[in-house]
Parts: sequence; C-alpha cells; structure tokens
Amino acid sequence: MKKFGRVIEDPKKTSIHLVNKTAFAGVATRNKAIVLTIKSDRELSSPRFHKSEQTSARRFHHEVKLTSIAEVDAELLDWLKAAYELSS
Repeated sequence: MKKFGRVIEDPKKTSIHLVNKTAFAGVATRNKAIVLTIKSDRELSSPRFHKSEQTSARRFHHEVKLTSIAEVDAELLDWLKAAYELSS
C-alpha cells in the first residue's frame, strides 16, 4: 500500500482505519481472522466478500476475512487501490 501514496493509520476502539483524505479501509481482529473492510463507490461481487452493504447512495462497504498472508493478492490490492483513490 505504500505504493499508493500517503496512508495514515488511525486507531479506533476496536479497529484501525486506513486514511488518505478520508478512511478508505478498516482493519479489525477476530479470533481466527483479520477482517478488512474496503470502501467502494459501487457494489462489487466476489465470493471472497464475507459481507457487503450499501452505506449511502454512493458508498458500499465490503468485508473480507483474511486468515493467511497469501490472501493478500493482486485482486485485494486492486480493491484497496480503488478505495484509496476514492478517498483522494
């Protein structure tokens, strides 16, 4: 993600928000996984999404449960980059 540009880690009570100008992703820990929430301006479809919800007229949040570093792949990084650019 350092290739995207400036990313600020903003710790919250139960998670860490990843921020450019606004939050574009969130990271929360669970017993057996890390939950990564990615912001989008459209509905995305993937079997990797544990949960997706429309949060406003033009915003969606998509949750991915990560249990291995190997799950951080090109597809996931593409989603994060799009979210980062959305928050610019």
